[in-house]
Amino acid sequence: MTGPLAEVLDGQREADLQRAARALLKEPLLTADGPHSDAFRLVRRHAAELREWFERNVGWTLRTDADAARLRKTPGTLTDATHAACEVGRAALPFTRRRYVLLCLTLAALERGESQVALGRLAEQVVLAAADPELVAAGITFTLERRDERLDLAAVVRLLLRLGVLRRVAGDEEAYVSGSGDVLYDVRRRVLAGMPAARRGPSMIEDQDFEERLVEMTAQTALDSDELRFRAIRWKLTRRLLDDPVLYYDELTDDELAYLTRQRGFIIARIGELTGLVAEVRAEGIAMVDPLDDLTDVRMPEQGTHGHITLLLAGHLAQADGPVDPAELASRVRELAVEHGSFWSKSAREPGAEPELVEQALAKLVALGLAVRTERGVVPRPALARYAVGAPVVKEPGPARQTPVLSDTIVKDQR
Repeated sequence: MTGPLAEVLDGQREADLQRAARALLKEPLLTADGPHSDAFRLVRRHAAELREWFERNVGWTLRTDADAARLRKTPGTLTDATHAACEVGRAALPFTRRRYVLLCLTLAALERGESQVALGRLAEQVVLAAADPELVAAGITFTLERRDERLDLAAVVRLLLRLGVLRRVAGDEEAYVSGSGDVLYDVRRRVLAGMPAARRGPSMIEDQDFEERLVEMTAQTALDSDELRFRAIRWKLTRRLLDDPVLYYDELTDDELAYLTRQRGFIIARIGELTGLVAEVRAEGIAMVDPLDDLTDVRMPEQGTHGHITLLLAGHLAQADGPVDPAELASRVRELAVEHGSFWSKSAREPGAEPELVEQALAKLVALGLAVRTERGVVPRPALARYAVGAPVVKEPGPARQTPVLSDTIVKDQR
């Protein structure tokens, strides 16, 4: 088919492929009957093209069947802990260490269990697994007799419900937490099987150092040729450009920086074709800007008291010449409360609330690549200059993905 109709159909296919890719980047596990069922059908329709792109450019595998689509992602930065699993609900609190352990024990119990399970029975299996001597030696114990422990298990179950691993048949988690009832679930075994994303199971790794274990879990085959080494570099750089708010050059090795210098145009063009992200290249690094403001789990600026305080502290940090002590930031919040407190919530204006407000703001700034914590204090990163008070305003084609990226006020454009 040729002519205008063919062009329209080709454009529609490319748009659908892009929507499918973006859906997987936002939700690497999609189910047929979940909240993103339309995206799941798009992924199924374009599975072959998506699978080829992800395997070639980032080394991620895509598995699809009638129940689920699972993109097994390996992050470009293994030790980044700023984007944790979060509790389902309004609070959306990040998972604690105990909840992560409970999540792993729950998945193991579900893998060995039947196609249906009651929450009380699941709790018994988790308690038995938690009696492992190595867990006890690490200071991890569960009896699930205390309310806070049952709350943790309920948070884990709600996450699995959102992911589609479990389907609630009867009951409610609140009844289990209060001790007044139980909950029955269907276990969706195909979805459950897709949960692990590691190339090697943790039980197969003997190294006890945490960071070394992460490397072993995600390691590729032996890189015994230039072609394999260059491929590994390309995968890592592309992963970081897809996942991270900003890719700073000073975080790269010499080999990675040299490769990016040679292949930058090719890499960002490939990302742009698949996702619609637009590269913004500056002297310190690269950020992929999302005109749709859609591919993000952390936004800034953001409405509400905490968003306002974060923005004001960002402006303060952007003018700092070096590390800033969190106590200084708390003092700054007290000063800001005098000027802006009428717009804030009552709890934010309470005396003594400043350290918690600072902590919440810093968590967001670090997650967005705008600042880093060091032993000497909080150090602003170049992208934070976009929030400097009095900086020239440069109109962008659209809001940024995860961060408003690098400022023309302090860096030289290399395009």
